[in-house]
Amino acid sequence: MKGKWASGIPPRHFTWVIKDRLAVSERPGGFAPNHRKVRRQEEIIWLQVQGFTRVVSLLPSSHNLQAYQDHELPSVHFPLPPSGDVRTSLLELFKDLHGRLTRGERLLIHQDALGDRVIGVVSGYLLWSERLPSGPQAVTVLEHITGHAMGPPGRELVEFASQLPPAAAAVRGKPRASGSNPAAAQG
Repeated sequence: MKGKWASGIPPRHFTWVIKDRLAVSERPGGFAPNHRKVRRQEEIIWLQVQGFTRVVSLLPSSHNLQAYQDHELPSVHFPLPPSGDVRTSLLELFKDLHGRLTRGERLLIHQDALGDRVIGVVSGYLLWSERLPSGPQAVTVLEHITGHAMGPPGRELVEFASQLPPAAAAVRGKPRASGSNPAAAQG
């Protein structure tokens, strides 16, 4: 590949949540009826050129995972059920994200579209990891960053995240310090 296409193109709705560490977008290649293999390839190339170390797929199916493997871009799959109590799934996802971010990985999280589910998961992660002190603040920050108003499905995920043991307790087994005031969206 030569010229401007050698560096690929960014996925649609690509947005940094934690600068140079954690980003969100729609699925590389586009969502279901609009998915294009060539676009997916160009977007995967862009992710590699930008230094992403892993793609985190929240899709309920395994779509795109083989493409990531074919392009030697590591990925992890956390299928997020479309409804019901997802606390156990969220806790496992949050622990994985926390460990990878702590080790310095550069991550992209996606589902088919950049909507309530992805934004709710990331808001929940910022709350759980104590980067933001409250659910309402996490929702507001993500709405501002992504330019997308979060509806009930996303807010429900943030509520589920608020019911989980926080990162300090879940990862290290330490209780949450009362009155803590973590800095907003720090890496």
